[in-house]
Amino acid sequence: MKRMIVFIITFMVTANLVNARTPGWKNRTENAGYIHRAIKEITDVMVYDIYSPPVASRTYAYISVAAYETLIHENPEYSSLAGQLHGLQPSPEPEKDKEYSYTLAAVHAILTVGKALVISEDKVNAFETSMISEFKSDGIPEDVYANSIDYGKEMADHILSWINKDHYKQTRSLPAYTVSQDAATWKPTPPVYIKAIEPHWNQIRTFIIDSAQEFRPVHPPAFSTDSTSEFYKTAVAVYKQVNSNTPGQDEIANFWDCNPFKVNQRGHVMYAVKKISPGGHWMNIVRLVCQKANAGPVQSAETYAWVATTIADCFISSWDEKYRSVVIRPETYINKYIDQDWRPVLQTPPFPEYTSAHSLISSGAAVVLTKLFGDHFSFADSTEMEFGLPTRNFKSFYDASEEAAISRFYGGIHYLPAVKYGQVVGKELGEYVIKKIRTRKE
Repeated sequence: MKRMIVFIITFMVTANLVNARTPGWKNRTENAGYIHRAIKEITDVMVYDIYSPPVASRTYAYISVAAYETLIHENPEYSSLAGQLHGLQPSPEPEKDKEYSYTLAAVHAILTVGKALVISEDKVNAFETSMISEFKSDGIPEDVYANSIDYGKEMADHILSWINKDHYKQTRSLPAYTVSQDAATWKPTPPVYIKAIEPHWNQIRTFIIDSAQEFRPVHPPAFSTDSTSEFYKTAVAVYKQVNSNTPGQDEIANFWDCNPFKVNQRGHVMYAVKKISPGGHWMNIVRLVCQKANAGPVQSAETYAWVATTIADCFISSWDEKYRSVVIRPETYINKYIDQDWRPVLQTPPFPEYTSAHSLISSGAAVVLTKLFGDHFSFADSTEMEFGLPTRNFKSFYDASEEAAISRFYGGIHYLPAVKYGQVVGKELGEYVIKKIRTRKE
């Protein structure tokens, strides 16, 4: 008993001495909350600017890598992603004789890179001004503040140089997708018949996988209007599912909708609702998971970087298949060959059907998050609360990814093969990532 008391007293004294040696501003400012808030700000701005899912995924990948490459300098156990992500060169090193707040530097890097990739820069500027005032009010020394801002800018410039070589700018000048008259192919859908988005996304430089074509799914069922054909039966399955959905299945469909620009129609009146993208939903899950796990800044940035780069490659892979097979959406097929008055639960997205990108990215994210946090990490997903939907609880990341995938079938926007084979490719791609990427030194 006496030994136990001595141990406790010694531990408390040691802890107090450590805290006494740690400047107060560091105790207050060196936490992951600032990283989460900075990334959430970019999410909010992309929602406001109405970023398409693949474009949003590109933004998340770059701001997350900027954060990670900055924060690894405060923990020698972590390795740079330079040489592991395509085209990423070694990052600039901080000066050894200077003191930094790497959290502040990372926030500045995130927001500087983010500003270069969004439309509403003014919103990001206003947010950063407010956040920086928090660092200053917490007593960060002027020299540490200046050093941190300078290093964050240096890192942002490094990441922006990397970004400029990913072929995104070149795809902006490529021709728009031409709608084919072939009955088997994708056509714009109601209510506003938006043209196909990002038909050249497979030309964007990948982050981890070798090429957009590396993880091809099996071919989709051959198009047919014959009532005995496999394709017709897959369409009927969607039709029957939506017509018989339970309230719970409708709730699942809406929870995972993640349509950045949903147009609602009431009689002759139309109005749009801006929502989070599929990738944004999983990035928010990262925040919730890191908070539950009490992850520090570096571990949180590591998680964002793994998930964001995986999701970005998942979108490139899915978009490669979408514009190769250009499969007709259920809404178009059912209205023409089964029931002209039928409508899906969700608004049909403006791009070809096969594969389901949400199924693919959710499966890929689940593989990576399971690698980082384990098989049975339960969490409450409150992502959609700000859009008026209640929190949903999941027993694991795979539990969430399975629900996200089947939600597209319940929503009436995907046939089951697109869901199934989207999951297969997502898992394969995620497993490839965890074999190839190393962020912890052994």
